[in-house]
Amino acid sequence: MRSGEMWRLLSRRTHVILQHLRMSKHTDAAEVLLERKGCAGVITLNRPKLLNTLTVGMIRQIYTQLKKWEQDPETFLIIIKGAGGKAFCAGGDIRAISEIGNKNQKILQDFFREEYMLNNYIASYRKPYVALIHGITMGGGVGVSVHGQFRVATEKSLFAMPETAIGLFPDVGGGYFLPRLQGKLGYFLGLTGFRLKGRDVYTAGIATHFVDSEKLDTLEEDLSALKAPSSENVADVLETYHTKSKIDRDKSFILEEHMDKINSCFSANTVEQIIENLRQDGSSFALEQLKVINKMSPTSLKITLRQLMEGSSKTLQEVLTMEYRLSQSCMRGHDFYEGVRALLIDKDQSPKWKPADLKEVTDEDLNNHFKSLGHNDLKF
Repeated sequence: MRSGEMWRLLSRRTHVILQHLRMSKHTDAAEVLLERKGCAGVITLNRPKLLNTLTVGMIRQIYTQLKKWEQDPETFLIIIKGAGGKAFCAGGDIRAISEIGNKNQKILQDFFREEYMLNNYIASYRKPYVALIHGITMGGGVGVSVHGQFRVATEKSLFAMPETAIGLFPDVGGGYFLPRLQGKLGYFLGLTGFRLKGRDVYTAGIATHFVDSEKLDTLEEDLSALKAPSSENVADVLETYHTKSKIDRDKSFILEEHMDKINSCFSANTVEQIIENLRQDGSSFALEQLKVINKMSPTSLKITLRQLMEGSSKTLQEVLTMEYRLSQSCMRGHDFYEGVRALLIDKDQSPKWKPADLKEVTDEDLNNHFKSLGHNDLKF
């Protein structure tokens, strides 16, 4: 090949690479839309084809912009929503995290550290924070909504913390908010990954308000049009929309008839005893939950129960510090990568957990998951 041809090829290839990099940069920038509308700073999670799952880049953009808006005298409230109508946010980009795997521990450390820092920041934010949790809201999506002052569900909301099915645990502060739900509801949701839909997300206490989805645009307009609003002004607007909502207003909570069973069976201090309680109960509901729990990672189940029990008396920051330790332990283990393979990659729905049995998960194993990381601990 003549040198002239070679340089032309190299030049063309360089042009393609640079074009790709520019496109990648543009795509990254567009994953979150940040804009001022009237008195509101509006965050739109913008990966609709991937159900608005969070990347570390998105987390950084949101955190940085929230800092700016908190200091801005012209910004009086925050609205966060998802693009596309199908999901608010289905969680962290778990598949991408699993692909990084053990190849780059630094990225894994950064993702969870920065995600949990954002969760804590939202909880202590000094301006009204309104999350429109329309559509699928799971995992990391719960983390950027549930700790905020206002959470608005619609008839299309779908809430779940399904982490025990992929060898993880209900993180992003799940150890704080789940045990504070009514009775043992949070323990049930965290261990089984049970999905709440529509008005049930409000009734359970995950959302603070319920609004018909067709009214979301006008709700956002009315909030943005407020003049120097206080939290009370924002609450009044949300309450007005909530009161006018007619969808499923008279529908009873889906778990209402089962709450006595849930409170009884899930009050045990060990996963083994919860399973025994469900067996002894013998109702179709109890046996269905037994079937679900038996599919979950035994390690995840034991981690989760202890996480929720300990979290019930901890502050949010203490919980997030504990959860950061757990996240790093899970990233070093087997079950997370196997769970993602079975449910998200190969989709054979048949994870091979290690250990495969609850009795093989020893107290020593469990204690190791909760151990301090020393100078690598999450600090606020």
